[in-house]
Amino acid sequence: MLLPSKKDLKTAMEVFAIFQWALSGFLIVITVLLINLYLVVFTPYWPVTVLILTWLAFDWKTPERGGRRFACVRKWCLWKHYCNYFPIKLLKTHDISPSHNYILACHPHGLMSHACFGNFATDNKNFTKMFPGITPYILTLGAFFWVPFLREYIMSTGACSVSQSSMDFLLTQKGTGNMLIVVVGGLAECRYSLPGSSTLVLKNRCGFVRMALRHGVALIPAYVFGETDLYNQYIFTPGGLVNHFQKWIQRVVHIYPCAFYGRGFTKNSWGLLPHAQTLTTVVGEPLALPKIENPSKDIVAKYHALYIDALRKLFDQHKTKFGISETQELVVV
Repeated sequence: MLLPSKKDLKTAMEVFAIFQWALSGFLIVITVLLINLYLVVFTPYWPVTVLILTWLAFDWKTPERGGRRFACVRKWCLWKHYCNYFPIKLLKTHDISPSHNYILACHPHGLMSHACFGNFATDNKNFTKMFPGITPYILTLGAFFWVPFLREYIMSTGACSVSQSSMDFLLTQKGTGNMLIVVVGGLAECRYSLPGSSTLVLKNRCGFVRMALRHGVALIPAYVFGETDLYNQYIFTPGGLVNHFQKWIQRVVHIYPCAFYGRGFTKNSWGLLPHAQTLTTVVGEPLALPKIENPSKDIVAKYHALYIDALRKLFDQHKTKFGISETQELVVV
């Protein structure tokens, strides 16, 4: 028998790391729901479900109070394989002082924000060495913290709710050296996640600017080159039945359903895994903002425009290094 080489084992571990990451949340949700349904309907052990729900109610505010990170989870060897699959890289352009707090806005969202997770939710890309004294907090949808066990898994990586109360707490009650990572475009940006695309949903996303002004913290622009190249999408005929359905779903739940596909378990196969495309997150210079507790719409619009200008500058300075044409511009919608 021919034994697999070290390279084959390495590739297999990288594929497994990506596969489990994409499915772990779904499997945890299904498992929790089915087991608790079984306990309540078919066994006398329904008090177990009651205890779980009691703990959930008691611990409900934790995702808005800094979460509950575990360094051992962030250092899992599994995440190293995850980052090496693409691979994921982090590029610092300016030093960041740990004596202040920051809001880092990461663009684009892509379909699953692989680079954002690999860089800021794990300790396998030397973030702590690159930004000493800085503690990253990925902020995500509060709905992810509604399911028992899934919420623990997510919080263990340092993730917190993206709610206003959560951001207020992190910027006022956790000292300094905190970096709040927000993927501003969110799921609405999925529809623009096409190979070669540089379109961002940002024009009317001003909440992160308002929050930065309220607390007087600097905004840091960050752009991930390669994030939109990980998957292909089937684009349905504009105005057709399926396209109308997609837009209706977006109006109802604010999520645009995409018919996406990538590679399979082998290199040249078809499947739902992302393509092995290098992802480089370029972290720009902090944009200092004044502290204005109740900023007007005009003030927010002013600094929102300044932020977009800084992001465009960052994109233009680095785009040709990552295979983007000199003439291609950042599109904001």
